[in-house]
Amino acid sequence: MTRRTFFQLAGAPLLAQTKPAPFNFVFILIDDMGWADLACQGSKFYETPHIDRLAASGVRFTNGYAACPVCSPSRAAVMTGRYPARTGITNYLPGAHPLPHSKMIGPMCQPHLDLSEVTIAEALQPAGYISGHVGKWHLGPSKEYWPEAQGFATNVGGSNSGMPKSFFWPQWGNNPPIAGRKDGEYLTDRLTDEAIGFIRTHRDQPFFLYLPHYTVHVPIEASEATARRFRAKIRPGEPQNDPVYAAMISSLDDNVGRLLNALEETNVADRTVVVFTSDNGGLSAPEWKLKPVTSNAPLREGKGHVYEGGIRVPFLVKWPGVKPRVDDTPVCGIDFLPTFCQAAGVKAPPNDGVSLLDLITKRKALAQRDLYWHYPHYSNQQGKPGGAIRQGDFKLVEMYEDGALELYNLKTDISERTNLASKMPGKTREFHARLVAWRKTMPKLQMPHQNPNYDPQKAGFGYWWQTSDRPGKP
Repeated sequence: MTRRTFFQLAGAPLLAQTKPAPFNFVFILIDDMGWADLACQGSKFYETPHIDRLAASGVRFTNGYAACPVCSPSRAAVMTGRYPARTGITNYLPGAHPLPHSKMIGPMCQPHLDLSEVTIAEALQPAGYISGHVGKWHLGPSKEYWPEAQGFATNVGGSNSGMPKSFFWPQWGNNPPIAGRKDGEYLTDRLTDEAIGFIRTHRDQPFFLYLPHYTVHVPIEASEATARRFRAKIRPGEPQNDPVYAAMISSLDDNVGRLLNALEETNVADRTVVVFTSDNGGLSAPEWKLKPVTSNAPLREGKGHVYEGGIRVPFLVKWPGVKPRVDDTPVCGIDFLPTFCQAAGVKAPPNDGVSLLDLITKRKALAQRDLYWHYPHYSNQQGKPGGAIRQGDFKLVEMYEDGALELYNLKTDISERTNLASKMPGKTREFHARLVAWRKTMPKLQMPHQNPNYDPQKAGFGYWWQTSDRPGKP
């Protein structure tokens, strides 16, 4: 019996016993937004008044995590509540190995989200929810694996596309597959229009709106007028100083404001849960025009790395009736599916997350647990294969090239600068043993293997964004 068949059989009788809560769910997922890319998270350069308003009216989790430092695995984890190592999607799709002469070769991961996986959209169906997808999907090569096949009644812009050709019509063409309405139309505006249309159409029934924006992923493009405003704000020496990226964030913020206003105007705000988060950390590597577009400081590194800058992300939840607060509980993208299912009164399919419902609504502390990451690849952002485990304040990083272990106390060392492995060998061994044991419970997990063409002189050559055989050099 497949997981999907089991869930369908198990979920049906539950409806006779449980009346679904009248909550709608709006899930805003940003592409490549860093933990420090919001004013409410400490940015002095970016302007995010509408997102800050969302944060100030809900629970802002300061230890919120994506399940992977790159996009497709995190998106699969959000949809299923299952670790990337369990779904088999551990790299962005199609996940080619970028470095022919690196020390190891990363495995080819599963090329699509398996149709046997139960998504949030499917899990909510027994409670009468209608689900809409607007934006980036990036979880399969063809239509048979796109949102319509995973429980979504509508799909706007979701395909195999991982990034648009441009954010301006007609330059974005058929990537993503949504036709523009006028020359110069900005993709973020258009997707928000479609999301608002979904809300207006389905205001009288419970709905799940999944809005995974293509922004703020490359290409870094925004209106010239807005970029000009941020050019005037640049201060030498500040870690965040890209005016076009700041303009992209400003446009996103305006659109979040429009969406929140639409919830009010349709009289559903008081029964709608709103989530705002990112699929991985900000792009701090020289992938766009050979320079970083943002800084995740004080976090270490960014997208493509298992350090905090690659996996810790903005994590905002506005829940009707819940008083605003800042919460430092470690939480993860795998937790949304069980949370939404409990709130809707349906049985959650098997998953790796925990429901945050009581934590959010009753401030009931979560039982202590481990959070895990497995990224057996070389990333386009110069990240190397590695894994990590966090429990409480401590985090252990294992680098797969040489087995090096790094232990950090994130409460006192958020920047992961002081490796405590040699000073705390007992805890290091304990954490590593649990990480190894966890990997053995993941049937689809793959590790990188030695590269027979390894050349230490050329190990860093091959990134797609290079313009010569010298990494990071024009």
